[in-house]
Amino acid sequence: MQVTETLAEGLKRQYKIAVPADYLETQVNAKLAELAKKVSVPGFRPGKVPMNLVRQRYLGSVMGEVLETTVQQTSSKAIEERGLRPAFQPKVNVESFELESGVQFTMDVEILPEITVADFATLEIERPTAPVADEDVDKGLEKLRSESRATKKVEEDRPAQAGDTVVIDFVGKDAGEPFQGGAGTDFHLTLGSGMFIPGFEDQLIGAKLGEEKVLNVTFPADYQAENLKGKAVTFDVTVKELREPEQVELTDDFAKAFGLESLDALKTAIRGQIEREYAAAGRLKAKRVLLDKLDTTHSFDVPPTLEEAEFNAIWNQFEQAKAAGENDPLLEGKSDDEVRDEYKRIANRRVRLGLLLAEIGRLHNIQIEDQELRAAIFNVARQYPGQERQVLEFFTNNQDAITQIRGPIFEDKVVDHILTTAKVTDKTVTPEELLKADAE
Repeated sequence: MQVTETLAEGLKRQYKIAVPADYLETQVNAKLAELAKKVSVPGFRPGKVPMNLVRQRYLGSVMGEVLETTVQQTSSKAIEERGLRPAFQPKVNVESFELESGVQFTMDVEILPEITVADFATLEIERPTAPVADEDVDKGLEKLRSESRATKKVEEDRPAQAGDTVVIDFVGKDAGEPFQGGAGTDFHLTLGSGMFIPGFEDQLIGAKLGEEKVLNVTFPADYQAENLKGKAVTFDVTVKELREPEQVELTDDFAKAFGLESLDALKTAIRGQIEREYAAAGRLKAKRVLLDKLDTTHSFDVPPTLEEAEFNAIWNQFEQAKAAGENDPLLEGKSDDEVRDEYKRIANRRVRLGLLLAEIGRLHNIQIEDQELRAAIFNVARQYPGQERQVLEFFTNNQDAITQIRGPIFEDKVVDHILTTAKVTDKTVTPEELLKADAE
């Protein structure tokens, strides 16, 4: 095998590889000899077919197999001998292939960059924290009470008001004709909940028990059903029952509904939940600061194909959001060219940080344990009540989905490893500052 480097530009490499005819002849003859033991040809006993007949009948298919294995093995050997770390499967172009002259092909490969990892101990990271005040716990308790609030039938003769729950029958009509999915019976609707399209609930405020009303509403332009987007329709509504909120007392019995022995125990649980929420938010912000520092302290080229693929994914999301009328306020007033440049910057950053974290994980032998992967998959499944089995089967049969879920787990493990080494100091901030979202 003769290997000649014909291109060394950045992270791109090209090699011309030549495999001599005698090697091919040896491989072809070995394949034909193996085949001769198995083939069945009329007039000959198994294993007794003359080699010249086997060669005549099967040389073409055997040469195809030999070409495939030869290219695969020699290209892998060339990569291994040169210590290359390909970012992608190499691209191979066979230029000539003859049994008498051998095979010549070119191999194009993009390699991973050489990355010198900085000393984590020199990184200084501020991690924001916020204390959990008693009023935060009280707000959490009130939220639980409002979500658990029962209703009771309105006995007095009064119209419906915001906060009431009306029990209704309704039929939606387009140009006087009922449309699919627009009807309901004994539906419980809390006025002011925003459960229905804009204008529907507002027109029921003031309605009385037994009243029949015709509501005029317009579906939003971004409504999920194509046939109803932006369409003006009517709803025939009958108010069958009127219910009002029933105050729930904050007692030990209330806490027992959540599996806790006392109201104090419930408050402790709420405080713990808020503390975990604040800790997660603080870690997320510390991670962002860490990634920013890694971004500014490490400079290296990235494989062009990786960067292009990341940019295309971001740009496709932008185009889809734009078509749906969703605009990123951070990009307002910018031309498509300016947006493109910004997204190219983001794509480059994401790829560089991804490669850097992968290299750190490799150097420190950071692995994803099976139980960590299973826990992540079960967490996804829990987001689809009643469909858990289908979700688990999807992951079992979809390696790409497994790969996607492994990525964030690996990234978090690498980040946690760095944070244990870096100089991390806690900074007290307000809960509002802590929970404020960051831009890309």
